[in-house]
Amino acid sequence: MKHLKKMTFGLLVALIGITLFSCDKDDHVVEDKLTPSEILAHTPWVTSNAKNNKGENVALSDANVSNFVGYAYFKTNGTFTMFNLDDSPKMQGDWSVPLDGKTRTIVAKNDAGMVLFTRVVDITVLTKQEFTYRIYPNNNDKTLFFDIIHTPTNHKEPSAKK
Repeated sequence: MKHLKKMTFGLLVALIGITLFSCDKDDHVVEDKLTPSEILAHTPWVTSNAKNNKGENVALSDANVSNFVGYAYFKTNGTFTMFNLDDSPKMQGDWSVPLDGKTRTIVAKNDAGMVLFTRVVDITVLTKQEFTYRIYPNNNDKTLFFDIIHTPTNHKEPSAKK
């Protein structure tokens, strides 16, 4: 009888372990099946760092990157809002990322819905933990660039009207 109890306990422990490990694996499989757009829209983002083409950190106040610093809210309906770090409105409009996840396009619009500009950037990292895109100060010189690094934030989206 003691032997049967030990075997039963051992089987129970094994089943629990298999269940835990298989759930962890399934979570990763679900995460892997997200489209690039779903990954970008899953959380608000904040600019957390910038690096130059040499891999060196660049101050977020540096003139080469300061216009790209702030909070970004990409909604699943294809619209976005961005705010400066002081919560003042920066821009709004439409966004998209193709299925290959290589670029992000934003179409900035004014309050009346008129297009102000369109910007397409190369995505270098897009995971649930990091969104990084590359900007070129001179589009004719791809050797000089800055990577704008964003990480998830719990910062609540401010009101667009300030």
